[in-house]
Amino acid sequence: MIALRINGKGYQADVPPDTPLLWVLRDCLNLTGTKFGCGKGICGSCTVLVDGEASRSCRTPAGSVQGKEVTTIEGVPEDHPIKKAWIEEQVPQCGYCQPGQILQAVELLAKDPHPSEEKIVKAMDGVLCRCGTYSRIKRAIIRASSEVKGK
Repeated sequence: MIALRINGKGYQADVPPDTPLLWVLRDCLNLTGTKFGCGKGICGSCTVLVDGEASRSCRTPAGSVQGKEVTTIEGVPEDHPIKKAWIEEQVPQCGYCQPGQILQAVELLAKDPHPSEEKIVKAMDGVLCRCGTYSRIKRAIIRASSEVKGK
């Protein structure tokens, strides 16, 4: 039995500790916002935050996050500047990569509330968008950064 803290709530999962976190989230806990993409940690669709750090849940053993806080797309409030900017900039097309994109952007703005365009591109580089909405993603992050307090 693995004890997990996800989106501020405690959960128990009866899985081996090496089970990928992605499958625990989706299949055991019915938190299906996190998406399966490549299964190799390359595309970023499965990105979640573990203690505030972006992590590819398809490659993260569930046992390794015991005692840590996991945030999924379901744990990002609807009024978060990133989610609001995503809608205002009309980022989603197919939407499949959006949970990973949003979590990666949340991490970026938590670390650097007002990143340069170069930093945005570098931070977001590892999350692939098959629809190619990269310019919209960048605009949404710039828009959201104007609402984020910090540095």
